[in-house]
Amino acid sequence: MTACHAHNLRQDSAETPKPYGLRVSLRPGDPFRTLLGADWSRTHWFATSEERDAALIEMSRKHEYSRPGDRPAHVYEKVLNQNVRPRNK
Repeated sequence: MTACHAHNLRQDSAETPKPYGLRVSLRPGDPFRTLLGADWSRTHWFATSEERDAALIEMSRKHEYSRPGDRPAHVYEKVLNQNVRPRNK
């Protein structure tokens, strides 16, 4: 699925290698699978594992607008791009 307003997506202007990924997909049985497709996923890439882990905590937290009993509808999976070498710290 393409973004309706791609200009709203965060993009880094620097060409830093980003080998650490976070794949977001929908849980089985989620009604949005009917709209987006059963194989929908989006992968976010990060330069360091620390950045990825911080993003995972932020994305998977229970938000202040959640109703009692709500559960996150996304599945988060850490991935590593073997074709990109991490930068030395």
